[in-house]
Amino acid sequence: MNFLAHIYLSDNISELQLGNFIGDHVKGKNYLQLPKSIADGVIMHRKIDTFTDNHPIFRHSKRYFQPDFGLYSGVIVDMVYDHFLAKNWDKFHDENLYDFTQKFYLLLNKNLDRLPEKTQYIAPFMIEQNWLYSYRNIEGITKILEQMDLRTKNLSNMRYSYQTLTQHYQSLEYDFFEFIVKIHEYAQDYLTKEIYHEN
Repeated sequence: MNFLAHIYLSDNISELQLGNFIGDHVKGKNYLQLPKSIADGVIMHRKIDTFTDNHPIFRHSKRYFQPDFGLYSGVIVDMVYDHFLAKNWDKFHDENLYDFTQKFYLLLNKNLDRLPEKTQYIAPFMIEQNWLYSYRNIEGITKILEQMDLRTKNLSNMRYSYQTLTQHYQSLEYDFFEFIVKIHEYAQDYLTKEIYHEN
């Protein structure tokens, strides 16, 4: 799952959202240097990623992209699932997507000095270009994939993955709707067992 899904699965718990958001920017045991409430989010991020990468529905979605994008197919499906989450946001959350993303940006700005350097670097671009909200349409997700391709010096060819997305759009959206139920159940179970019982 990508940024939007990780934030969504944090159940509106601010510091857990931050930890889940920065999960890819915290290597090894560096989470131990963070406040526990944020470190909990980093650990949850890793649990979500492991569950996702090993789930047969996610693996099925990857097969559409593997012939052309190989090892990057999982990264692409992460983005594609964020697109479907944003597009269908009203089915999953009471707060509209624009307000939800703006509230998260405020939280991010307020806590930026507590977060990893990589997060501090990308956050201004994310906020200025409103990445999370832009995921909701094909144009927005295509632009993000182009930017990700640039970061790989165009080696991933992710800029062209929108063609596969549009070709298999309905099948991928069907996969997403099946998977979001599974990952939400997993996240809620994890929260109940590992987070809420401590409070």
